[in-house]
Amino acid sequence: MSSGQDGSGDDRDPVDETALFRRAMADVRRYEDDRADTRPPPPPPRPLQREADERRVVESLLEPPPDPAEVETGEELLYYRAGVQRRVVRQLRRGHYPPAAQLDLHGLTRREAYRELALFLAAAGERGHRCVRVIHGKGRGSRQPQPVLKVSVDQWLRRRDDVLAFASAPENDGGTGAVYVLLRKPG
Repeated sequence: MSSGQDGSGDDRDPVDETALFRRAMADVRRYEDDRADTRPPPPPPRPLQREADERRVVESLLEPPPDPAEVETGEELLYYRAGVQRRVVRQLRRGHYPPAAQLDLHGLTRREAYRELALFLAAAGERGHRCVRVIHGKGRGSRQPQPVLKVSVDQWLRRRDDVLAFASAPENDGGTGAVYVLLRKPG
Protein backbone atom coordinates (compact mmCIF):
# COMPACT_ATOMS: atom_id res chain seq x y z
CA MET A 1 0.00 0.00 0.00
CA SER A 2 1.48 3.22 -1.04
CA SER A 3 0.89 6.41 0.70
CA GLY A 4 0.76 9.87 -0.79
CA GLN A 5 2.77 12.88 0.26
CA ASP A 6 0.16 13.87 2.80
CA GLY A 7 -0.11 10.36 4.16
CA SER A 8 -3.60 9.81 2.85
CA GLY A 9 -2.62 7.00 0.50
CA ASP A 10 -3.70 8.96 -2.66
CA ASP A 11 -1.02 9.22 -5.40
CA ARG A 12 -2.91 11.69 -7.64
CA ASP A 13 -1.37 15.05 -8.31
CA PRO A 14 -3.70 17.92 -7.20
CA VAL A 15 -2.40 20.10 -10.06
CA ASP A 16 -3.44 17.49 -12.62
CA GLU A 17 -6.89 17.26 -11.08
CA THR A 18 -7.35 21.02 -11.22
CA ALA A 19 -6.35 21.02 -14.89
CA LEU A 20 -8.76 18.14 -15.57
CA PHE A 21 -11.59 20.01 -13.82
CA ARG A 22 -10.90 23.20 -15.78
CA ARG A 23 -10.90 21.32 -19.09
CA ALA A 24 -14.20 19.63 -18.19
CA MET A 25 -15.75 22.97 -17.29
CA ALA A 26 -14.37 24.93 -20.27
CA ASP A 27 -17.77 25.14 -22.08
CA VAL A 28 -19.75 26.05 -18.97
CA ARG A 29 -21.14 29.60 -18.85
CA ARG A 30 -21.94 31.54 -15.75
CA TYR A 31 -25.67 31.83 -14.97
CA GLU A 32 -26.37 35.52 -14.60
CA ASP A 33 -29.50 35.22 -12.42
CA ASP A 34 -29.04 32.80 -9.59
CA ARG A 35 -32.30 33.66 -7.83
CA ALA A 36 -34.80 30.85 -7.57
CA ASP A 37 -38.30 31.29 -9.07
CA THR A 38 -40.44 31.56 -5.95
CA ARG A 39 -43.75 32.21 -7.73
CA PRO A 40 -46.38 29.60 -7.01
CA PRO A 41 -47.12 27.32 -9.95
CA PRO A 42 -50.13 28.39 -12.02
CA PRO A 43 -53.39 26.62 -11.22
CA PRO A 44 -54.31 23.76 -13.52
CA PRO A 45 -56.46 24.84 -16.47
CA ARG A 46 -60.23 24.63 -15.96
CA PRO A 47 -62.39 23.19 -18.74
CA LEU A 48 -64.82 26.13 -18.72
CA GLN A 49 -66.71 25.06 -21.85
CA ARG A 50 -67.26 21.54 -20.55
CA GLU A 51 -68.45 22.90 -17.20
CA ALA A 52 -70.91 25.21 -18.99
CA ASP A 53 -72.16 22.30 -21.13
CA GLU A 54 -72.66 20.15 -18.05
CA ARG A 55 -74.60 22.96 -16.31
CA ARG A 56 -76.88 23.28 -19.36
CA VAL A 57 -77.50 19.53 -19.36
CA VAL A 58 -78.45 19.58 -15.67
CA GLU A 59 -80.71 22.60 -16.25
CA SER A 60 -82.39 20.91 -19.21
CA LEU A 61 -83.04 17.81 -17.10
CA LEU A 62 -84.90 19.98 -14.61
CA GLU A 63 -87.17 21.45 -17.31
CA PRO A 64 -90.47 19.76 -18.12
CA PRO A 65 -90.33 17.45 -21.15
CA PRO A 66 -91.28 19.04 -24.48
CA ASP A 67 -94.78 18.67 -25.81
CA PRO A 68 -94.71 15.97 -28.53
CA ALA A 69 -96.68 18.36 -30.75
CA GLU A 70 -93.79 20.85 -30.47
CA VAL A 71 -91.08 18.42 -31.58
CA GLU A 72 -90.50 17.94 -35.27
CA THR A 73 -88.57 14.91 -36.46
CA GLY A 74 -87.22 14.14 -39.88
CA GLU A 75 -90.09 11.75 -40.65
CA GLU A 76 -92.89 14.13 -39.72
CA LEU A 77 -94.41 16.51 -42.21
CA LEU A 78 -95.23 20.02 -41.10
CA TYR A 79 -96.13 23.12 -43.07
CA TYR A 80 -98.07 26.29 -42.37
CA ARG A 81 -98.51 29.52 -44.24
CA ALA A 82 -97.45 32.86 -42.85
CA GLY A 83 -100.19 34.20 -40.63
CA VAL A 84 -101.34 30.83 -39.30
CA GLN A 85 -101.06 30.95 -35.53
CA ARG A 86 -98.72 28.55 -33.77
CA ARG A 87 -101.57 27.56 -31.47
CA VAL A 88 -103.59 26.43 -34.51
CA VAL A 89 -100.64 24.41 -35.84
CA ARG A 90 -100.08 22.82 -32.43
CA GLN A 91 -103.77 21.85 -32.21
CA LEU A 92 -103.66 20.44 -35.74
CA ARG A 93 -100.66 18.28 -34.83
CA ARG A 94 -102.42 17.03 -31.70
CA GLY A 95 -105.52 16.06 -33.63
CA HIS A 96 -107.83 18.69 -32.09
CA TYR A 97 -109.48 19.29 -35.47
CA PRO A 98 -111.33 16.11 -36.38
CA PRO A 99 -111.01 15.37 -40.09
CA ALA A 100 -114.34 15.62 -41.94
CA ALA A 101 -113.16 13.33 -44.75
CA GLN A 102 -110.20 11.19 -45.67
CA LEU A 103 -108.38 10.00 -48.77
CA ASP A 104 -106.23 6.85 -48.88
CA LEU A 105 -103.52 6.96 -51.55
CA HIS A 106 -102.03 3.51 -50.83
CA GLY A 107 -101.25 1.55 -53.97
CA LEU A 108 -101.64 4.46 -56.38
CA THR A 109 -98.99 5.67 -58.79
CA ARG A 110 -97.70 9.20 -58.41
CA ARG A 111 -99.83 10.40 -61.31
CA GLU A 112 -102.98 8.70 -59.97
CA ALA A 113 -102.30 10.03 -56.46
CA TYR A 114 -101.94 13.60 -57.75
CA ARG A 115 -105.23 13.40 -59.63
CA GLU A 116 -107.10 11.84 -56.67
CA LEU A 117 -105.67 14.38 -54.22
CA ALA A 118 -106.66 17.34 -56.43
CA LEU A 119 -110.22 16.00 -56.84
CA PHE A 120 -110.51 15.19 -53.12
CA LEU A 121 -109.35 18.66 -51.96
CA ALA A 122 -111.62 20.42 -54.46
CA ALA A 123 -114.62 18.39 -53.24
CA ALA A 124 -113.68 19.02 -49.59
CA GLY A 125 -113.52 22.75 -50.25
CA GLU A 126 -116.93 22.71 -51.97
CA ARG A 127 -118.42 20.90 -48.96
CA GLY A 128 -116.91 23.46 -46.56
CA HIS A 129 -114.60 20.96 -44.80
CA ARG A 130 -111.96 22.66 -42.69
CA CYS A 131 -109.81 19.62 -41.88
CA VAL A 132 -109.25 16.43 -43.87
CA ARG A 133 -106.89 13.48 -43.54
CA VAL A 134 -104.74 12.24 -46.41
CA ILE A 135 -103.16 8.82 -45.97
CA HIS A 136 -99.98 8.61 -48.03
CA GLY A 137 -98.26 5.73 -46.25
CA LYS A 138 -94.76 5.55 -44.84
CA GLY A 139 -93.14 4.32 -48.03
CA ARG A 140 -91.93 1.04 -46.62
CA GLY A 141 -93.22 -0.83 -49.68
CA SER A 142 -91.46 1.56 -52.05
CA ARG A 143 -88.46 0.45 -54.06
CA GLN A 144 -87.12 4.00 -53.80
CA PRO A 145 -84.74 5.08 -51.02
CA GLN A 146 -87.40 7.47 -49.71
CA PRO A 147 -91.20 7.31 -49.62
CA VAL A 148 -92.47 8.48 -53.02
CA LEU A 149 -96.07 9.41 -52.18
CA LYS A 150 -95.20 10.98 -48.85
CA VAL A 151 -92.62 13.30 -50.43
CA SER A 152 -94.96 14.06 -53.33
CA VAL A 153 -97.94 14.86 -51.08
CA ASP A 154 -95.70 17.21 -49.08
CA GLN A 155 -94.73 19.08 -52.27
CA TRP A 156 -98.24 19.12 -53.77
CA LEU A 157 -99.93 20.44 -50.61
CA ARG A 158 -97.39 23.26 -50.22
CA ARG A 159 -98.31 24.55 -53.71
CA ARG A 160 -102.06 24.70 -53.14
CA ASP A 161 -103.63 28.04 -52.21
CA ASP A 162 -106.54 26.34 -50.43
CA VAL A 163 -104.15 24.62 -47.94
CA LEU A 164 -103.38 26.71 -44.86
CA ALA A 165 -101.39 24.08 -43.00
CA PHE A 166 -100.71 20.37 -42.74
CA ALA A 167 -99.03 18.15 -40.20
CA SER A 168 -98.37 14.49 -39.69
CA ALA A 169 -101.30 12.88 -37.93
CA PRO A 170 -101.08 11.79 -34.31
CA GLU A 171 -99.75 8.26 -33.85
CA ASN A 172 -103.22 6.83 -33.16
CA ASP A 173 -104.50 8.18 -36.49
CA GLY A 174 -101.77 7.16 -38.92
CA GLY A 175 -98.72 8.91 -37.47
CA THR A 176 -96.12 9.75 -40.09
CA GLY A 177 -98.08 7.79 -42.69
CA ALA A 178 -100.88 10.39 -42.87
CA VAL A 179 -101.36 14.15 -42.70
CA TYR A 180 -104.06 16.35 -41.34
CA VAL A 181 -104.72 19.15 -43.80
CA LEU A 182 -106.24 22.43 -42.67
CA LEU A 183 -108.16 24.06 -45.53
CA ARG A 184 -108.94 27.71 -46.09
CA LYS A 185 -112.53 28.73 -45.41
CA PRO A 186 -114.45 28.92 -48.66
CA GLY A 187 -115.22 32.46 -49.48
